[in-house]
Amino acid sequence: MTKNNVIDFALPGEFKDQLTEILRQGAQGLILQAVEAEFAAFLDCHNHQKLEDGRQRIVRHGHLPVRKIVTGIGAIPVEMPRSRDRQTHKVDAPIRFISQLLPPYVRRSKSVEAAIPYLYLKGISSGDFSQVMTVLLGKDAVGFSADTVLRLRHQWKEDLDLWDKRRLESKDYVYLWADGVYFQAPMDHEKQCMLVLIGATPEGKKELVGFTDGYRESIQSWSELLLDLTARGLCIPPKLAIGDGAMGFWGALGKIWPTTRHQRCWVHKPANILNKMPKALQSKAKADLHNIWMAESKEEANKAFNVFIEKYQAKYPKATHCLEKDHLELLSFYDFPAEHWKHIRTTNPIESTFATVKHRTKRSKGCLSRETAFIMVFKLIKDAEKTWRRLDGKNQLPKLISGVKFRDGCEVTAAEEIAA
Repeated sequence: MTKNNVIDFALPGEFKDQLTEILRQGAQGLILQAVEAEFAAFLDCHNHQKLEDGRQRIVRHGHLPVRKIVTGIGAIPVEMPRSRDRQTHKVDAPIRFISQLLPPYVRRSKSVEAAIPYLYLKGISSGDFSQVMTVLLGKDAVGFSADTVLRLRHQWKEDLDLWDKRRLESKDYVYLWADGVYFQAPMDHEKQCMLVLIGATPEGKKELVGFTDGYRESIQSWSELLLDLTARGLCIPPKLAIGDGAMGFWGALGKIWPTTRHQRCWVHKPANILNKMPKALQSKAKADLHNIWMAESKEEANKAFNVFIEKYQAKYPKATHCLEKDHLELLSFYDFPAEHWKHIRTTNPIESTFATVKHRTKRSKGCLSRETAFIMVFKLIKDAEKTWRRLDGKNQLPKLISGVKFRDGCEVTAAEEIAA
């Protein structure tokens, strides 16, 4: 074998990384194997079909022209096998091989396409996507022109319109997580906050329930969202709602679904309390708060609660008041199955979805229109929804729906309820 001594040099402005090239070559090999296996299965499926002279009707017929698929590690060239239908008379429609792994005209992996809403919410305009994707994925990252991005946006808008008109009579959400999300990219309208609701179905699946924009998480904005859900048929109130303590959500919830229990988020609440204490003391105070929500029973939690108040009230009354004002709502989770505690103590389903695009301090220059913000938030959540973890202990959910009581995470028997 002749040794190749030709060295490829990077062009001006081009960056080459050997590790990334190795990963691309490995990915190309894996894709080729998968497509060839898919093609072999296709031929096997039609192996019984013969021509009048006994020859195979469906045979291999070379390859289609090479096309590049843009992935998270750059563009990967793919050569798809091609089939030939030898049937000459056109009684039946010709049989063609169409890959399910890489359908015709696919030019981007789903993971790359899912990055577009993130970049929009970061403040990247549609006209800048081509340059940004070239930097992130290499010079071969094609298919991100302004027109292409706008076509995707139009498609997502149609999906949003259908979703936003869906009927909800058949829905029954046991738990409901609520939060207000602020983005780094400013909006071009007054409603700067996106209100998001995620629900848990009786099967333990988490799904997007509703979202809208609002005036700083006001009672009015949350009421409009909840009333829209009830108008479309969501009439069964959830058993428990989870959120932080600063939202108008609780005021709206009390008016529309007064029987729903409240649970304050054990991520937001400690953060708010510790902000009212000296940094030198925060580590110790955090451990004391940890003793409350990690207690085995509500009784033990109340003891740890009282210890915190007695320990810090004299010097840090604002911190202890922040804890005391939501005493009951912080411990509601003890009246639900222990298997669910890890899910219902925080608003993590919403927090994790928007962690990379939530507003902190620096705001970008670009503005999002109200319609664009809605479309991108919808696309972002629906992509994340596919990976959300189901609730543990899903066998307990039908019991909650039927009215079974729980105490300290355990089911209360009829005899215990009478004795109580």
